Amino acid sequence: MCRLLDGWMSELLLFYLQLHVTHRSPMMRPNNQASKHRSSHDTEREFGGTLGALCIPIFLPLTVLFLICMSRSPEASVFQWPPLLPSSDELWDPLAPLLLLGWIALHALLYLMPLGKVSEGLVLRDGTRLKYPINGFHGLCVSGVLLMLFLGLGAPLGHLFELLLPLAVSAVAMSFLLSVYLYIRSFWEPSHALALGGNTGNPLYDFFIGRELNPRIGDFDLKYFCELRPGLIGWVVINLGMLMKEVELRGSPSLAMLLVNSFQLLYVSDALWNEEAVLTTMDIVHDGFGFMLVFGDLCWVPFTYGLQAAFLVVHPQTLSWFKAAVIIALNGIGYYIFRKSNSQKNQFRRDPTHPSVARLETIATATGKRLLVSGWWGLVRHPNYLGDLLMALAWSLPCGFSHLLPYFYVIYFTVLLIHREDRDERQCRTKYGLAWDTYCHRVPYRIFPYIY
Repeated sequence: MCRLLDGWMSELLLFYLQLHVTHRSPMMRPNNQASKHRSSHDTEREFGGTLGALCIPIFLPLTVLFLICMSRSPEASVFQWPPLLPSSDELWDPLAPLLLLGWIALHALLYLMPLGKVSEGLVLRDGTRLKYPINGFHGLCVSGVLLMLFLGLGAPLGHLFELLLPLAVSAVAMSFLLSVYLYIRSFWEPSHALALGGNTGNPLYDFFIGRELNPRIGDFDLKYFCELRPGLIGWVVINLGMLMKEVELRGSPSLAMLLVNSFQLLYVSDALWNEEAVLTTMDIVHDGFGFMLVFGDLCWVPFTYGLQAAFLVVHPQTLSWFKAAVIIALNGIGYYIFRKSNSQKNQFRRDPTHPSVARLETIATATGKRLLVSGWWGLVRHPNYLGDLLMALAWSLPCGFSHLLPYFYVIYFTVLLIHREDRDERQCRTKYGLAWDTYCHRVPYRIFPYIY
């Protein structure tokens, strides 16, 4: 049973990573034509089916609370067991749900503002294409200006450190409430509006996976809004709160804290700057909007991706300028690989005749698509994963080596990207057949050159 649960947890954590991984997923996609003609009730159930859908919504929220408690503990070790259970006062603060609702309302307002451009998504099963506002980066900039204004007025942003647990509890509650609403409203939607994988007829599984593909209130797309806005930008705000708490405690932010904040701000900014790329991802195109995605967007990302900053508040680190330069270089190399490989892939998808990709070598497939076998994608099969992992390591190194907790992200990210890569391999071999075998022969290394 433990091994089965570990498998389901890995699958779910992997999917939650899609918030940042999907816009850098590999060139290949499952065969949508085949899925269009497949009965949704015959769709294979993922994440352990009904039992997984029952266990994961229990264990993952507990995991979030456990990690936050450990980051605030003097020991700060994931091997400290059993952990000290927080009191009810530590879990609940009436200010937390007010802040959470206010934050979501602010970004809902920014979503509706006539900022940026409007792009169309891919063609849906009924032949229509939905329109999406591309203004997430504007939301990040407006949030930054408001935060600087509040800090100038003396707002105690460092109090977010004390509110981490109540905010996480509120986010968990919000995730369940929104998921219930999404599940109920889906029964008033036409069949073509439902996700193929989320309309199995099993209430527990469909609630978890999500029945409706693109739930909207008027023109307000709930899934697209949650995908990159309140949780992702909230991650940056929580990091800033940890920095301000360190200023309160020690008079100034440490170099380690500045590096963690800067690296992760760059990561979030990149995702929002390239927001339009999310419209072609599995999250938007294929997956329903249920508890799995809701929890990942609103809770998992903001409260686990920034564990390094919370760790540094309680466990300050002294970092030399030489070590800082090495870490900055590592993050820079990772970002360069990550961004260049993604840009090359996206340009090839949009316009294979563009001068920047026209001379790249490709392999023809029976589906009519071509696989890149030169440039970044001729180095390894997933150069974007390689860049991602280098950046993840750079986020953790400022925290030193005294505890495992700051390395939680890079450890599970490594395991899950390798697992995701294996899933991609199976899908692509099924879809492309001999062409995929040729590609693998030409590009033998999956993520790490000459290693894996």
